[in-house]
Amino acid sequence: MTQTLTFETRLRRLGRRHEKMYANGIVNKMGKDGLVSAYPRRRMPRFPLKGFVILLSAAFLYKATLLAWLGSDVYAERVTALAEGSAIEQGGAWVMQSDPATVAVASFIGPFLPSN
Repeated sequence: MTQTLTFETRLRRLGRRHEKMYANGIVNKMGKDGLVSAYPRRRMPRFPLKGFVILLSAAFLYKATLLAWLGSDVYAERVTALAEGSAIEQGGAWVMQSDPATVAVASFIGPFLPSN
C-alpha cells in the first residue's frame, strides 16, 4: 500500500512539473552523464529587486550630492523648510534628512564638485 502512495505522489509531482513546463517553458540541460533532461523554466520574480536597489542607490547618491554641493547649513535650512510643508513634503523632509552615511559620502564627493 505504501508503494501505491509513493507512486501516486510521484505521479502528482510529475503532473505539476509538466504543468510548469507548459506554462513557463522548457529548459534542456545536459547532465554529467550526457543525458539531456527537460526542466521547467524558472519564473522571474514579479518584483524587480535589482531595479529597486539601483533606484535606492541613485536616490542616496542624489541626496549626498545635494549635501556636498549646497553645504550642510543650506541643506539643513531647505530640509527644515520642507518639514514645515504638507504631508508629502514632510515625508520628503524625512527621507532627505542627513544621516551619517550621507554625510560620509558627501564629504568624499565634495572635492570633486564645483563650488557655488
